[in-house]
Amino acid sequence: MTPPDTTTPTPHRAPVPGDAVRAATSGSALVRAARQQRVPHTPVWFMRQAGRSLPEYRAVREGVAMLESCRRPDLVTEITLQPVRRHGVDAAILFSDIVVPLAAIGVDLDIVPGVGPVVAHPIRARGDLRQLRDLRPDDVPDITESVRMLAGELGATPLIGFAGAPFTLASYLVEGGPSKNHEHTKALMHGDPRLWHDLCAQLAQISGEFLRVQAEAGASVVQLFDSWAGVLSRADYTASVQPHSATALAAVADLDVPRIHFGVGTGELLDLMGEAGANVVGVDYRVSLSDALDRLGGRYAVQGNLDPALLFAPWEPLARRVREIVDEGRGAPGHLFNLGHGVLPDTDPDVLTRVVDLVHEVSAR
Repeated sequence: MTPPDTTTPTPHRAPVPGDAVRAATSGSALVRAARQQRVPHTPVWFMRQAGRSLPEYRAVREGVAMLESCRRPDLVTEITLQPVRRHGVDAAILFSDIVVPLAAIGVDLDIVPGVGPVVAHPIRARGDLRQLRDLRPDDVPDITESVRMLAGELGATPLIGFAGAPFTLASYLVEGGPSKNHEHTKALMHGDPRLWHDLCAQLAQISGEFLRVQAEAGASVVQLFDSWAGVLSRADYTASVQPHSATALAAVADLDVPRIHFGVGTGELLDLMGEAGANVVGVDYRVSLSDALDRLGGRYAVQGNLDPALLFAPWEPLARRVREIVDEGRGAPGHLFNLGHGVLPDTDPDVLTRVVDLVHEVSAR
């Protein structure tokens, strides 16, 4: 093994402004649960809690394109705060999108209403990698500004920063947009493994730096979203995806922020996602928390996992399921109540508020 070079001092980043913010939020129920510490009640937040289910969101977004709204600190701050004011959730999550850092480095893409991210020139050959480069903090100064503004507004309420995981970003880039079968993605993964790993290594840097920018500015927790990882076998995930997700999560390891790792349809991958560097493993609604805890062996806090469609059910069965999830979560070393995916656009906001109140009530007993 080559000995380390001790002639040149290791460069250090500038002092982290987020330290003071994280100190202020360290006693919050959500941060404590993520750290597997005792909490006064089960903390609650909802994926996509800031968005189309809120009339106040639709009002401020009217006439503003999605990507533009993610890059305006005034709008980001207002939209991020809306569900905290309305629902009394235990954390805010930065209003953004997983493709924001890709757009920031010049990838030609757009978020098409009713479709999702659409990429003008999909990456399917070696030359297509020229579209990508490392993300630098000065590519996203508006994100830093937004996080700092929010940290000042939120006080002791933690802000969750997030990024898309390398596999999910790669899928959008290779497919050119959302995909049901991910055929181009899997074909590239198996047909040109070297190109695949080079692509994902670049995306791991982008995702990791995007997480770091948010954490340094004042995010108290970060989440890595791997929305499409559930389409993979364990073997493919282990060989072709997990190392790159681990790189992205490792980018904030020295900042001591809890790291949540969430994917959709990933019941067979939960332990592998934890091993990639998570403190909290997100569980979607297809797997009970009890089963998830068995698969995770008590090593991680868990997040989840109410089926978002149940928010449309009558209150009695919905409340019964909420209580069941809180009870299942008592067996975890830490539990963050959430949905098993994002809030659906037509969800009644008052129902979300009632769920928050119920979780706080029954978990505090």
